Amino acid sequence: MTRVLVAPDSFKGTFDATTVADALARGLERAGLQADRCPVADGGEGTMELLADALGGRFVACRAGDPLGRPVDCRFAMVGDTAIVEMAQASGLARVAAHERDAWAASTRGTGELILAAVREGAHEILVAAGGSATTDGGRGAIEAIAAGGGLGGARLAVLCDVRWPFEDAPSVFGPQKGADAALVARLEDRLARFAEELPRDPRGVPATGCAGGLSGGLWAALDAELRPGAPAVLDALRVDERMRAAALVVAGEGRIDEQSFGGKIVGELARRARAAGVPLHAVAGSSTVARRAWAGEGIERLWTASTLEEIEAAGSAIGAAVR
Repeated sequence: MTRVLVAPDSFKGTFDATTVADALARGLERAGLQADRCPVADGGEGTMELLADALGGRFVACRAGDPLGRPVDCRFAMVGDTAIVEMAQASGLARVAAHERDAWAASTRGTGELILAAVREGAHEILVAAGGSATTDGGRGAIEAIAAGGGLGGARLAVLCDVRWPFEDAPSVFGPQKGADAALVARLEDRLARFAEELPRDPRGVPATGCAGGLSGGLWAALDAELRPGAPAVLDALRVDERMRAAALVVAGEGRIDEQSFGGKIVGELARRARAAGVPLHAVAGSSTVARRAWAGEGIERLWTASTLEEIEAAGSAIGAAVR
């Protein structure tokens, strides 16, 4: 039976990666194919749960401030002596209602509190999944919270990065989705520039320092955090290369395929690996803003659009019918 590696990211704001993988798999199986369900993430939202499940981790509950400073219930994962902290747990855009979005006031302080909780739990290494943030403070809030809480205590810090944009580009690239108009974007750019000058080393111009509104750059500059591409780290943990070699086809997916999808996001990384393995790749997306020539040039054999679970399942069936 033809084996298909089903490796979608979440359709952010609608379906998590596991739900999408199950819908695609149902469609593929109805078409007579065998589906290897492999929900994935790129270092942003969903990364903690996927890595904890894949690596046999446990979850630790704690409290931290949301982007506007209100205490909320959060959790992080422990895998041995490594903690996986998802910044969106405390500082994510989903923590604030649409009418509350305030790119100027939103702080990463809660993420710093999560990192401190991981230190208290005994973590020797802390992986921070950066993505889905409500913030554009360059990590100032997190850095100040960690300093006030006594520091990292010798723990190593690494940031799983979901984009390659540098520190100074965070306001213009991500500010609008956090409620910033053109005038506020300019103010945020000025604030980040001044903060960069205060830091022990300058994150401007360094790739991947703009993740989560500059959180990655702030942690890199102030706390010597290692910046790791998130998508490769997750795919390696899930043994995707090995599972890809056992498959005749790969089906990737995410809620929206745009120019960012091929700059560190999961679809671009899966396409690169599929090309190297000589395995064709199809992608399913809720929407797409890239021309056929662009996605085909990245190694995607066919792009399907589907925005509901019924449509996603139907796309799985259509892919199955197309490749049998």
